[in-house]
Amino acid sequence: MDDPDVRPLFPRPLRPRELVALDVLAAVGYAFVLVVESPDARRPAALALLAAMTLPLAVRRRWPLPVFCVVAVASVAAMTLGVVREPLAAAAYALYPVALGTRRRRWEPTAAIGALTVGALLLAAFGGVAAGPEVRRVVETVVLGSLALGGAWTIGRAVRERRAYAARQAEQAAEHAVTEERLRIAREMHDVVSHTLSLIGVKAGVAAHVADRRPEEALEALRVIEATSRQALTEMRHMLGVLRTAPDAAPGTLSPAPGLAALPDIAERAAAAGVRVDLDVRVADGLPPALEQAVHRIVQEAVTNVVRHAAPAACRVLVHDEGGQVRIEVTDDGPGRRVLPAGPPGHGVIGMRERVAAYGGVFTAGPLSGGGFRVLALLPLEGEGT
Repeated sequence: MDDPDVRPLFPRPLRPRELVALDVLAAVGYAFVLVVESPDARRPAALALLAAMTLPLAVRRRWPLPVFCVVAVASVAAMTLGVVREPLAAAAYALYPVALGTRRRRWEPTAAIGALTVGALLLAAFGGVAAGPEVRRVVETVVLGSLALGGAWTIGRAVRERRAYAARQAEQAAEHAVTEERLRIAREMHDVVSHTLSLIGVKAGVAAHVADRRPEEALEALRVIEATSRQALTEMRHMLGVLRTAPDAAPGTLSPAPGLAALPDIAERAAAAGVRVDLDVRVADGLPPALEQAVHRIVQEAVTNVVRHAAPAACRVLVHDEGGQVRIEVTDDGPGRRVLPAGPPGHGVIGMRERVAAYGGVFTAGPLSGGGFRVLALLPLEGEGT
């Protein structure tokens, strides 16, 4: 966990121009230090070597590999000629963007750099201690230079891998969000279409059955079909409006999503299809809108299953606030007389189970011992979907 008392060096990520400015400052500053410390800085050849060692660092981000090659060659030449005693610090500074920007290949120089570093340490341990001052100076330069180059390359590769991992994580999170949204839309569409078509199918069967003998009842069934289809079109327009609306759209441009206030409409439409629904809603105000919509959809799908598979029947819908959770219980005394033959099993129970799982709740559905069917869902007031 990040320490809140530790503040980053820069309050925001530096822009490319600011990074280049830092490189320019580092190149000029290091050149000044080497010129001051070098006893041969007044000679043109030595001054040229010092300039080749330091000034290209200003553009190391633009041309990483050429800059590293120039700086490394100039550093080795300057050390060989005795112009400076610099342990390849400038070359290491130039190597970092090379390691950061090079793609991973089958052959990575990391192992070679590690072997060179280990070899330099062994040389210092076994050969440099007992040698003369000049040899010890060379060994010291080789060891420090190997450590500097190895550290720069290792840090650069580690930062590159961390950035690649973060990019993959962000891409996977985006893909997961898209998948979750597609599943949510599919559940919404299934609930609306399944509920509506079930009612329309039942009333259409009634109308066809009594059209010759009781035309007034058939006319009433057609009116229910008309009202139900209009309600379905309204809900589908709402969902499509959510998909088509820009993220910065003004509030109030869309109708609110169905919630607890729309439960009586479900009961009325079910009653028109031959299912008497007894609503018992005892929920305190202030539920999150997403949770209200989930409750509405679960009740809608459960009542739709009663209409499809048990009509005509009596159904009891209980929605209670039990402190830390909302209890949704839908029971019926079916199967009753079927107006239409039962269709193939659909995705209603699966959709309800997925909605409850999204909130970390508990879901059960199955026949009752004394007859009928029960759907029970417990939704915590604080869940993933809220």
